Amino acid sequence: MENIKILFVCTHNAARSQIAEAYVNLLGGDKYTAESAGIEPGPGLNPYVVRAMAEDGIDISKNSVDKVFDFFREGRKYHYVVTVCDESQREQCPVFPGLKMRMHWGFSDPSKFEGTDDEIMAQVRTVRDRIKEKVKQFLANPDFKEEVKF
Repeated sequence: MENIKILFVCTHNAARSQIAEAYVNLLGGDKYTAESAGIEPGPGLNPYVVRAMAEDGIDISKNSVDKVFDFFREGRKYHYVVTVCDESQREQCPVFPGLKMRMHWGFSDPSKFEGTDDEIMAQVRTVRDRIKEKVKQFLANPDFKEEVKF
């Protein structure tokens, strides 16, 4: 059986795309492989997201922050490209050849969360949990085309 390759794209590759990549690679077994990249990669991972993922037993602290256009130039091929950023950013994602489907799952940007440490962590956990649920839905039915916005 062919391995299904998924690319998750967000603005900085510091939070939402990293979460989605981690959950697909954890829950997708041998059937799925995920990568993530950013349109304009930031300087590093969002520390709140690293903490939230560690709470769920996943260490992303050593993940790289990658640029989607580098993957495109390398000729990487994917079955699915899923943007997890806001509406304005998703249109900047390149179109990969041989793509089966491009989807958009809009989630709030953790880099924009404000408040105390506890308040920010609570918001990040909410985004993490919603992405995890969406990944589970996708893995159960990859041809499901609903665009989800949170």
